[in-house]
Amino acid sequence: MKKAKHGPTQIRPDDLKAIVERWMVEVWQRGNADAIDDLHAPDFQDHSPAGRPADNEGFKAGVRELYRGFPDFSAVIDDLIIDAATGKAAVRWRGAGTHYGDFMGAKPTDKQITFRGIEILRIEYGLIVERWGEWDGIDLLAQLGAQPG
Repeated sequence: MKKAKHGPTQIRPDDLKAIVERWMVEVWQRGNADAIDDLHAPDFQDHSPAGRPADNEGFKAGVRELYRGFPDFSAVIDDLIIDAATGKAAVRWRGAGTHYGDFMGAKPTDKQITFRGIEILRIEYGLIVERWGEWDGIDLLAQLGAQPG
């Protein structure tokens, strides 16, 4: 496992912030699912209720699915709260994209969507080891004119 200079509870707030900002840029602005291999620990656990495998491969599949549906998707950080003592960061974000591909059963509509979410990340030795993420999928589907199934 890759290791940073500081232990899990001794990581500096600036280092935590840099890791989260890089995660947002690479994964949620560039759609670079392969960056997950550098940003996540090998034993990463995703606590999202998305129904995918809770590991890195499942997380990558979710990112790729989003970018197939919204190739121009990009998210920005509205709030970033760091707790260096626990190695956790909370991110409140907003994203937008154009629905050019199938997503969650909705056929392409060419509609511009916007939605918001919150992520809590736990970081050890410079790598993301756990994620809890919530976003409003019902609102997103409503913007596309789809009915939640």
